[in-house]
Amino acid sequence: MKKWYVDRGLEARMLFTMLLLALVYLVFLAFLAYMGTDTIFILVFAGGFLLIQYFYSDSLVLRSTGAKIVSESEAPELHEMIIRLCALADIPKPRVAIVRSQIPNAFATGRNSRKAVVAVTTGILAQLNRDELEAVLAHELSHIKNRDVMIMTIASFLSTVAFFIVRNFFFFGTGNSDRKGGGLAAAFFASVVVWIVSSLLIKALSRYREFSADRGSALITGRPSSLASALMKISGNMSRVPKEDLRKVEGMNAFFIIPALSGSLMNLLSTHPPVEKRIAALEKMEKGIESF
Repeated sequence: MKKWYVDRGLEARMLFTMLLLALVYLVFLAFLAYMGTDTIFILVFAGGFLLIQYFYSDSLVLRSTGAKIVSESEAPELHEMIIRLCALADIPKPRVAIVRSQIPNAFATGRNSRKAVVAVTTGILAQLNRDELEAVLAHELSHIKNRDVMIMTIASFLSTVAFFIVRNFFFFGTGNSDRKGGGLAAAFFASVVVWIVSSLLIKALSRYREFSADRGSALITGRPSSLASALMKISGNMSRVPKEDLRKVEGMNAFFIIPALSGSLMNLLSTHPPVEKRIAALEKMEKGIESF
């Protein structure tokens, strides 16, 4: 594998975001403990939910997208690409799946490199050339190598706790009955704040992970321009897909290389950076590639 530079700015932004998340969560737990809220039950419940999601994420995602695991005899060229890219990335070969959909997209899932799955749609197979497809596959393999499923699951843990309290706050009391009403209202308000703030931070972290996977693709293939070309082509073709079809897969946006539908104005609620910024970063890598 070609040696690549470390983007210190990107690494610093990811670290800062994770530190902010940790601070928000520590303050939240301290507040719940002070108010006497029964945090043990909440933590166990949310922890169990996330463990199920973590250990069965591959099965859940495959079922929800209709992805079918394919053998080497069924998709020899696709398997050959992934075998070669895995050798360059120094990771075990994941299972390979195809989704019958005109939406041009790809995703990776699985809690670690040995349980991973890389899936592509029939739409993306039809629309990208070989170099572009390899770049997209390398992006997904970078998510596996970077253990992004594990990182995002851990980052989401107490955000899930806060959401659970917000949704079910009427069922929780406090340890001191004479201030039960005020404590309940305070816990609810704190949970709303933590849920909103942590959700924004988690989505920011997700956007940084996408930049990191783009950089990983450039490292593995040595061709940043191929991924930039693929992103432009996917983004352009996405606009031709009927809105009704895009809405059906909107819940999978976090997994896709490009969201089926935009998250929000100003991209604050998006799990992915704007395509324009990703392409600009890749073009910058392309211009400086010979010096690394």
